[in-house]
Amino acid sequence: MPLAHRLLSALRRHWPHYVAEALGLAFFVGSAGLLTILLEHPASPVRQSLAESHLLRRGVMGLGLGLVLVIIIYNPWGKKSGAHINPAVTLAFWQLGKIRLPDAVWYVLAQLCGAIGAAQLLKLGLPKFYAHPAVKYTVTQPNPVFVQGELTAFVAEFIICFVMMLVTLLALHSSRLKAWAGWLLGALLAVYVLVETPYSGMSLNPARTLGTAVAAGRYHGLWIYWLAPCLAMWLATVGFLRFHHGQPLECAILAGCGPSPVSPHASDEEPPQYPDE
Repeated sequence: MPLAHRLLSALRRHWPHYVAEALGLAFFVGSAGLLTILLEHPASPVRQSLAESHLLRRGVMGLGLGLVLVIIIYNPWGKKSGAHINPAVTLAFWQLGKIRLPDAVWYVLAQLCGAIGAAQLLKLGLPKFYAHPAVKYTVTQPNPVFVQGELTAFVAEFIICFVMMLVTLLALHSSRLKAWAGWLLGALLAVYVLVETPYSGMSLNPARTLGTAVAAGRYHGLWIYWLAPCLAMWLATVGFLRFHHGQPLECAILAGCGPSPVSPHASDEEPPQYPDE
């Protein structure tokens, strides 16, 4: 069957899942922008009260974004699509055979639309705040402080993405941890924001980085934030498949699902599964 026909067929059957992915990433990008304005813009009372506490501000940002991620994963729409909200995550689940190619293509396109749309809304709604040098549209770019800034950013992004996907797979394959996978990922994201931000800006997500780059009109180092996450999560998945010999992953849902062949989700709520019928 031609890919174009499969894409149209998938769109007709699974468009609510794609909408959920777009809205999920839009919510994350919007939350990140608003939190950055609150914590970094000079006019913000929070920024003024924490003026000398760079580490504390990053800690608050990490906690905020961690909770945002948990909300996205465990809300009904997140459970519907699986809450990938990241092209690299979708690539990993496709590698695992838990999402079909046409659905993976639409997932990535929806994620890009969500990220770009949310960044543009912030740019239009809060232009002076979002564009302020202290906020910088929340773009992620290599830190010029480092001599090998692009290499540092690439290595940092690769490490955090590799670890995050490995934690995801370990949690979702564990009957004891799968229900807590979203909370583990939220906690890991909070730590990343606190510790890793100075090295690469802490992206983890190619679509998020592209959305803010389009809003800012700045594309320096964009390849890093596409190649490193996708390569890292793909390699983590390949390595996991090579060494894991236990219960296979049941579905591509970050909130977790049951270990039996019968999904606990209703048929009209279950995210697209492989293989295609």
